[in-house]
Amino acid sequence: MQFSDKLARGWATSGSRLCVGLDPLPERFPARFAAEKRPILAFNKHIIDLVGDLACAFKPQAAHHGAHGAERDLEDTIAYIRETRPGAVVILDAKRGDIGSTAELYAREAFDRYDADAVTVNPYMGDESILPFLDRPDRGAVILCRTSNPDAARFQDAMLDDDPVYVAVARRAEEVWNANGNVMLVVGATRIDDMAGVRAAAPSLTFLVPGIGEQGGSPADVVRVGRRADGEGLVVAASRSILYAGGDNAVRRAAADAHRALFSPSPSP
Repeated sequence: MQFSDKLARGWATSGSRLCVGLDPLPERFPARFAAEKRPILAFNKHIIDLVGDLACAFKPQAAHHGAHGAERDLEDTIAYIRETRPGAVVILDAKRGDIGSTAELYAREAFDRYDADAVTVNPYMGDESILPFLDRPDRGAVILCRTSNPDAARFQDAMLDDDPVYVAVARRAEEVWNANGNVMLVVGATRIDDMAGVRAAAPSLTFLVPGIGEQGGSPADVVRVGRRADGEGLVVAASRSILYAGGDNAVRRAAADAHRALFSPSPSP
């Protein structure tokens, strides 16, 4: 299955644009998980069971696992998503970016070891840091473009020829990197005016949109500005605002609220 088909299946089977980030912080887990032999894996599985029907994708965060020596938990979490939510897209949030030979190994790690459908990638080192992730049409790269963190403007707003760097990245992704139809762009919900510029430069690409939860981005604005002409093209991520909303009912309610907020009918032809 091509990566673009996986995205379409994720939207269709879930009826959702929501991506649930899996950012385990053991110090914030409910107390009952402390008794688990593998608390991170148990917590991740619990979240998947609790909100999986509301999500088109899951985004496990590599550092939140690796810092705890929980790489095996990451592998088993993705295997559990495959088993219980086979229509969901799995995006490994690792923000890789290195010279070509090393990028090839990072791609093998993401796709062969962890079985992710896509991995987040930093384009700062140019084409050679991106292309190894795009060799497989069934797997994808999610390229940092206009991120939601406040200090991003320091470099992303710098001018390159006649465009800000983030627009140049979007245009390069649309015109060069997406030859296999397997590129997405990270575009933060907190910079909605900039999102419009990215959409103009990359009309065919799907956006991974962080920033609607604790960072305060508007889901309605994201849908209005970010979707493609066909009404799709959005995978909107929320992590801690869902994971740590409170008890099970609160977690379920936070995911349901995010799901509803992101629903909007496709624009008329």
